[in-house]
Amino acid sequence: MSGLRLSAADRAMLVGRRGEAARLAMRIVTDLASAMGAERLLDVASAHVDGCLYQGQASLDFAERLVGDGARVAVPTTLNVGAVDLLHPDLYRGDPERAARGRRLMELYASMGCRPTWTCAPYQLPERPAFGQHVAWAESNAVVFANSVLGARTDRYGDFIDICAAVTGRAPAAGLHLDRNRAGQVLFRMGGISKELLSEDVLYPVLGHLVGAESGTSVPVIEGLPASTTEDQLKALGAAAASSGAVGLFHAVGLTPEAPSTEEAFQGTEPRRVIDVTPSLLARHRDELTTAVGYRIDAVSVGTPHFSIAEFARLTPLLERHPIGGGVDFFVSTNRQVLAEVQARGWLDAYRRAGVKLVVDTCTYVTPILEPAHHVVMTNSGKWAYYAPGHVGVQVVYGSLEECVRSAAEGRVRRDERLWPRS
Repeated sequence: MSGLRLSAADRAMLVGRRGEAARLAMRIVTDLASAMGAERLLDVASAHVDGCLYQGQASLDFAERLVGDGARVAVPTTLNVGAVDLLHPDLYRGDPERAARGRRLMELYASMGCRPTWTCAPYQLPERPAFGQHVAWAESNAVVFANSVLGARTDRYGDFIDICAAVTGRAPAAGLHLDRNRAGQVLFRMGGISKELLSEDVLYPVLGHLVGAESGTSVPVIEGLPASTTEDQLKALGAAAASSGAVGLFHAVGLTPEAPSTEEAFQGTEPRRVIDVTPSLLARHRDELTTAVGYRIDAVSVGTPHFSIAEFARLTPLLERHPIGGGVDFFVSTNRQVLAEVQARGWLDAYRRAGVKLVVDTCTYVTPILEPAHHVVMTNSGKWAYYAPGHVGVQVVYGSLEECVRSAAEGRVRRDERLWPRS
């Protein structure tokens, strides 16, 4: 713990004056801080915990120990997706024992005082972090959205660290919490991209896939996105960048709060690299998000990150214009709060009549919901396309939300190739 200065309250926790669970959590937080070279800890206003998703016996053992030792969170804490959809348990198609362990883990985290939100998109909840506010969030897309779009401050926290920060209310003053580590490092210049493509949702996961692959752990700055870019488009960009790379923060010039100009995004420094984003480069990265060959699809999965109410508003008329055909299943993952709003708007019956399967509390790429017959699945999510082949063993076709709906209606892949010139 050399060089790490602790407050009196930190030291009290470290010797067990707030109980055994807080002592263990503080020990882990301080060990992390020392490893990161932090000089002090800082208060966090909230936490978002990814450790509630069952990954094996160790995740359950750790939570059981915390609960057994009396753990309670010290700050408002939301929970990421779990291993099962608690509202629709019949959707689960995996090992019953694994489902029982996953459900038990979800119960343990809720018992520590965490809010049972079960969403990878806590920024869609009413209580969002304020600009400049320090939080301890896990789940890669939530981290990059909080840092980039909201201008809050969190490092990329992983399982176990997330709940320890929630229990102690403290995190290392290091990483993306600090001004100097938030300066841009790699510049992406959008050159020669058509206005039509810049206005389309389908661009943003592809751009994110490119940005993540080229940035790694660096902070990218994107120059040339239109002022009309939406939160959902930035959400999709960040989620893909945090999947193909380890991006925890990006700046979009003129759009995100720490990038009113390119110079300010780089904090007055020069870019380490400059990448010109051309139509052909985007087309290549769009192709990388598709692993399937041919025109067949068995299912569609959207909602990674969880679908927002604005995305449902776009989906509803698409389903009316292009009714889903037989033989193609259509899954939408979302959170309970958005689902309640969908119901309040009178859309739920329409989705059920259309045969859409609504999934909450989890996601189709992390838990066995797809059927064995679903060999080829289409998605509008760069994150889902990146992870699903390895996680659930399917082949993937990437396309826009409209292309997903049209393909489901016609029973074969339909994509607009005009948007992707290759020279």
